[in-house]
Amino acid sequence: MSVAGSVAVSVGLPVVAEIVRSGFVEGHHYGSVVALAADGSVEWSVGEVAAQLLPRSSNKPVQALAMVELGLDLPDDLLALACASHSGEPFHIEGVRRTLASAGLDESALQTPADYPLDDDAREAVVRAGGAKSPVLMNCSGKHAAMLATCVLRGWDTATYLDPAHPLQVAIADTFARLTGEPIDAVAVDGCGAPLLSTSLTGLARAFSSLATATDGPERRVADAIRRHPEYVSGTTRDELALHRAVPGLIGKAGAESCYAVALPDGRAWALKTDDGAPRVRPVLMAEALRRSGVLDEDGVDADAVRSTGRFELLGGGLPVGEIRAAF
Repeated sequence: MSVAGSVAVSVGLPVVAEIVRSGFVEGHHYGSVVALAADGSVEWSVGEVAAQLLPRSSNKPVQALAMVELGLDLPDDLLALACASHSGEPFHIEGVRRTLASAGLDESALQTPADYPLDDDAREAVVRAGGAKSPVLMNCSGKHAAMLATCVLRGWDTATYLDPAHPLQVAIADTFARLTGEPIDAVAVDGCGAPLLSTSLTGLARAFSSLATATDGPERRVADAIRRHPEYVSGTTRDELALHRAVPGLIGKAGAESCYAVALPDGRAWALKTDDGAPRVRPVLMAEALRRSGVLDEDGVDADAVRSTGRFELLGGGLPVGEIRAAF
């Protein structure tokens, strides 16, 4: 395992989506998608799914798993928040403060960069109230609060909890490698300042499959927290929440640079990333991946809701004139 210093090679990735305006294809998104069968084998794939990449916040459920394995015992809503890139809505911020308070800490212990909420309404409410950017408002503060609570529980230093050599981060890396089934080739610094571990899309999908199929233990605790409180993992207006509600038993987590991983209780799992990192295309691709695998035809699935998560309209003169459509 080494600090990242090389450039990811993405030459020759296929087109996975087209940007269509007034019937004219004006651009493309390039990327990769993998679908795992229930037995863990690759059912189908597009692009490069074996090379290491940085899954960004899609790693968070596995990071949360490591903390539960270390003894962290949070209620389900706060454990879901530990997996989150939250929108900064009031209930998210209250949850972060509850996690910190459970460990005898307050938000001054957070080492997340000061930021505004992701959610437009929440951000505007902060500004209208005369508020400023704050570490607790940053979308990764739930994960950081859980990391700090784990350090307090184990008697570890809280001032250096983001150091890759800190015992917390070493334990997280061990859990991550075990669940992905791959060695970690690179350790980078994520946007929130925490160590960011590399794996392949196949490894990422494998990790989510392990969580989704668990029948007991820490893995089941994390999966159940996500299923019971998906609004804590993202926010009340996010496409990830809509997908959780549309597909029974699904667990999923989006990440920056257009990463996304989801899995079902039967072990099937999907992971994807686009080369340009455009967030707008991420849900389009996942909706198509689930459709291609036949999920939309299964009992209990709200197929229309899944399709809606994958719909991105392009406007012209304020009216819909095109779309971003999957092309794989």
